[in-house]
Amino acid sequence: MKPIALILALVALAACGADGEPQRPGAPEMTPQTGLTISGEARFGVTKTY
Repeated sequence: MKPIALILALVALAACGADGEPQRPGAPEMTPQTGLTISGEARFGVTKTY
């Protein structure tokens, strides 16, 4: 079991940075206005009333 865990750990570490160094996000692109607005309120949970 330990060799499998070691192999998985090595694969996970090898995958880090596989596509190069991290880059800062650039300026956000201007998104076109669609004319659709969504707003509201949502609640969930368990309540008990007497």
